[in-house]
Amino acid sequence: MCPCTARASKQPRALARVRALLLALATMLATVHAADNPPKPTAAAAAAAAAASTPTPAASAPVPGVAAANSFNRLLRAPGRRNLSPAEDQIHDPGNDGTLLLQPPLTAFDALPRSNAGNRVDWVKALGGTHIQPRADRLDPKAAPMVMDLNIVREVKGSMPDVVYPHKQHTEWLDCSNCHPAIFVPQKGANQISMASILLGQQCGVCHGKVAFPVSECRLCHSKAKPAAANAVAASASRSAP
Repeated sequence: MCPCTARASKQPRALARVRALLLALATMLATVHAADNPPKPTAAAAAAAAAASTPTPAASAPVPGVAAANSFNRLLRAPGRRNLSPAEDQIHDPGNDGTLLLQPPLTAFDALPRSNAGNRVDWVKALGGTHIQPRADRLDPKAAPMVMDLNIVREVKGSMPDVVYPHKQHTEWLDCSNCHPAIFVPQKGANQISMASILLGQQCGVCHGKVAFPVSECRLCHSKAKPAAANAVAASASRSAP
């Protein structure tokens, strides 16, 4: 077979893979959109539901984990659905009178440093600039946090930069027991971390996507260039220097 024929035979397979990836992406986006914009029931549907017989307890019982399966995507909602009031955010109890006394996020976040992701607040800058001062102890306002200035670098496969985990920004307002040992075993090599588990709300996903920036901000974690890439950037810079 000549090279031209070989290349031609590979093109349909490559196009099929591209179509499959695009279809999977479109399905995922449609699922997220549907979750953020549930359809309103019509009058006919409401009447039919009212006329239907009451389901048995076994049929009406929720399947464990299904209702909250995509809760980690809370900070990836459409712009019009971000920073909802406590009574609408599906986190607080709307039937509790105390919920109505809480300050709406849009009001509370107005003076904080801005971000382009999540709830649009740069919490690290807010903490560093003393816009917020979390307590280290619930009862003692003078208690100081035990801050650990230690970076952990996790090498990742492929071309993505390696992950840098900064203890300092986390321990400035979290206690060691918030993560260890329930989420992460404090021992080198004891934690098998993957993007799949993070997307399912495990490991880093316990916080990121719920109360911390979402996993769409790849470069905030994948921030250390691999040695080969770093050397290539340095070589390019030296060549372009006058």
